Amino acid sequence: MERMLESAEKLYGDYRWGRYDVIVLPPSFPFGGMENPRLTFATPTILAGDRSLTALVAHELAHSWSGNLVTNATWNDFWLNEGFTVYFENRICEAVYGEDYAHMLQLLGRQDLKGVINKLEAKGHHADTHLRLHLEGRDPDEGMTDIAYEKGFALLQLIEEKAGRETFDAFLRTYFDEHAFKSMTTDGFVAYLDDRLLKPNSIDLDVAEWIDGAGLPANAIEPQSDSFMKVEAEVGKWGKGTAAVQLNTQGWTTFHWMHFLRNLPADLRKEQLTDLDKAFGFTASGNAEVLSAWLEVCIRNNYDPAYDRLDQFLTTVGRRKFLMPLYTELNKSEKGRVLAQSIYAAARPNYHSVSVRTFDEMLAWKDNRPPASF
Repeated sequence: MERMLESAEKLYGDYRWGRYDVIVLPPSFPFGGMENPRLTFATPTILAGDRSLTALVAHELAHSWSGNLVTNATWNDFWLNEGFTVYFENRICEAVYGEDYAHMLQLLGRQDLKGVINKLEAKGHHADTHLRLHLEGRDPDEGMTDIAYEKGFALLQLIEEKAGRETFDAFLRTYFDEHAFKSMTTDGFVAYLDDRLLKPNSIDLDVAEWIDGAGLPANAIEPQSDSFMKVEAEVGKWGKGTAAVQLNTQGWTTFHWMHFLRNLPADLRKEQLTDLDKAFGFTASGNAEVLSAWLEVCIRNNYDPAYDRLDQFLTTVGRRKFLMPLYTELNKSEKGRVLAQSIYAAARPNYHSVSVRTFDEMLAWKDNRPPASF
């Protein structure tokens, strides 16, 4: 954490809050982290035993500049907090862990962003894929998607490429200094960007397309990762019949395993899942990111040997990022819905109210009881 802080200060100026601490909260905490000044709240799911999930700490630390030092004026300007913080997080991780790590982080984030865009567009919610949100009369929680985080990051990454890293870093440092302890609107930032960076450097960029346009613009930089290309090669070998134990997975990190699991074929036989589990011990994993991705695969393919672990995970973990995809996947089949109701009945008393509101609606839970059909 000290190295992260030193890297952050080198990039964008002194840490201005005196002291920085992290407190790990009980399992019911529904978020990854919360960037309170001086004291970050963190989910216990970042404790993987091998320090492999510390990017979350880099993210919350970065909020000490983007979000806490310069704050979004309204929830419609939420991307000014989170898009900047994802960009800053990536730069901290690059400085501490190297370019390869940062590139993997970017690619996983882009996968998440495309998934969210597809879901919102399928529902006809095109306006919710704009960076500038429209939350009048709505719960601000509805805007807390990967749009603000990852589309915001993609815009800043594009600006960096057009301006050059050195020029963009100088711009951001000045931005934080000149607006320290103040609020910022989207229009205010766009005007500042145009006046201080784009016009002086003759940079041609349609910022409005990013701010008020739907989806991901065509000029977004597509993340590349040599490490992930090697992972995909191993997935291909396995798909053609190579036993899992014979795959070249030496030195793989959490990010490699997440990409591996995300790129498995959609439909798998029990024998294939058994082969993977026996070789890599996914069901017994203590890494929440890896385990959650694996359990999604297991639900999709009705892999009964993982269901006890699924029950345990959903009952002892309250982070909504992990709960949402698992309950969503369960809710797609009759067997899954019955299992979801059973698990939720036991887990619900230990969930945070933020999670309870989400899953009461998803699972049609009324008056503390499941629907009559169950």
